[in-house]
Amino acid sequence: MEKNNEFIAGQQIEGPKAPKDPADRRNGFFVLYETAIEATARAEGKPSQEVYLEGNYLIDKAKFIGGVTDEAILELLGSSTGFRKLVHSIGVSVRRTNAQGDPVTFLLQHWGKTSKYETGSYLRVPCPADGSEVILKLAADYPGSEEDDVLGKFAFEFNHAGELAIASVIFYLHDGYSVPELILEPPVAFESNEYQKIITQSLLHAGNNKRLKAAINKAIKGEEVTIAYIGGSITQGAGAKPIHTECYAYQSYLRFKDLFGTNGGENIRFVKAGVGGTPSELGVIRYERDILRDGSVTPDIVVVEFAVNDEGDETKGNCFESLCLKTLSADHQPAVILLFSVFMNDWNLQDRLSPIGRHYNLPMVSVKDAVSEQFRLSKAEGNIISKRQFFYDIYHPTNEGHRVMADCLAYLFTETHKSLMNEDEILLDQRPVIGNDFAGTLLLDRKNYIDAGKIEVGGFSGIDTDLQRVEMDADSHGTPEFPHNWMHSRASGEESFKLTITSKNLILVYKDSGSSEFGKADIFVDGSLAVTADPHVNNWTHCNPVILYQNEASSEHQIEIKMVPEDQDKCFTILGFGYTL
Repeated sequence: MEKNNEFIAGQQIEGPKAPKDPADRRNGFFVLYETAIEATARAEGKPSQEVYLEGNYLIDKAKFIGGVTDEAILELLGSSTGFRKLVHSIGVSVRRTNAQGDPVTFLLQHWGKTSKYETGSYLRVPCPADGSEVILKLAADYPGSEEDDVLGKFAFEFNHAGELAIASVIFYLHDGYSVPELILEPPVAFESNEYQKIITQSLLHAGNNKRLKAAINKAIKGEEVTIAYIGGSITQGAGAKPIHTECYAYQSYLRFKDLFGTNGGENIRFVKAGVGGTPSELGVIRYERDILRDGSVTPDIVVVEFAVNDEGDETKGNCFESLCLKTLSADHQPAVILLFSVFMNDWNLQDRLSPIGRHYNLPMVSVKDAVSEQFRLSKAEGNIISKRQFFYDIYHPTNEGHRVMADCLAYLFTETHKSLMNEDEILLDQRPVIGNDFAGTLLLDRKNYIDAGKIEVGGFSGIDTDLQRVEMDADSHGTPEFPHNWMHSRASGEESFKLTITSKNLILVYKDSGSSEFGKADIFVDGSLAVTADPHVNNWTHCNPVILYQNEASSEHQIEIKMVPEDQDKCFTILGFGYTL
């Protein structure tokens, strides 16, 4: 049945009158295999787990999950036409893990040629959620559309947020194509001596332990200790299911609480502030709001994790060093731990950022150093955890990967506890490695602007509520980022937003969006065009910082933001600004 490019496949379950002999199973490869999924509340539609396939996502899943090495097959996955040429049918199985309930609906969607999210076809099919495989024959169940451009996403739709399941998706191939059969791996031997050995390799630098050891001693004495985490999507918990309890941040907090807490760990507090897809350039703006909670929280330990997010930092390390110094300079002298996570291709920015940690003699933990070398080994050669087991996708860890990260931090905790306390304090009054220009950055938004500057909102009088949401602390639900914003709506007219401010530096934070209702805006500084902000460069609901100016001395500046002429009838959201006096 077709409705607005939607295809609905259904199977009525009944006993066969005369069962046929089994058909030979087609050759195929997995793009999801026994993958944990979790229903997340959405602004529109049912709670779901979404799995994006655009760009190299699908090809990387075929490589690292399905074991596909044939370049001709991988190339076919890059377009809807190639996908249909290659794939005969799709096998989908879903198994609930936390409750019996209704079927889970599987969605397969192509992005469109004319309008990415609107003109491509999509298929919905209910899956029994008991582990049974549902076979979708593309020619019969899902003929598709000429508008289909590339395979865009899978989604698993549930009735309630927080529901959990295990899912597998396999592509069965047309005759003439073949791939090697998937070799199943044994579970990770977390209790083995070999596993403990790779964890010890994560301690990149013990650093000056005075602040961390002081926090541990406070905890042992029963005093209240707060451990906080700031970073990107991995700190948010991406890939962990459930995201709020299986993420590395929460798991390492539990380890700290078990090791050093009193009365069941009641004296240990947890603060988590990871925002997906954002660098330390945004972290330095939101630190007071998201970590210090505007003065209500004084963390004893702060874990900083931007090693795979800061490629998008325009300052190439200045904002990261500034964030470290902002944290370290607080009167309550928190310990700062630098955590270096890693992508599936073994990449991170450890080489750029670790000199900052060594300069200030900070404890540093490298997940890359722990796992990357052993990724190259076969099981016979001593591999403990494979990339397929560690990574949920090419960027984010599975539950097993998050456990490894938590164990790496726990190793630092235990080694610090065993060591003698350093007598000298961390030396902050020294020349920076890269820069400290943004250490004093403050947030300016509708809530925090009275003393910062003069604002004329013009046509940006609305407030956007469709924002990037992140799971803060131990919450399972998302909290909107930058809710005190200024929005230009479709009917707002041509009047511009104007800001008069005295500052050394100014960072604009605007909303990216995949919606065709959003358009570009020109940002002028002192009458000159500084940047044209395009919400569709990243093309998803996301917080995007961009530096408008960076000076050695503070002076008054005039900022004007107005829609480009061809987008006067479209939306644009100013989430806020970061400024340094």
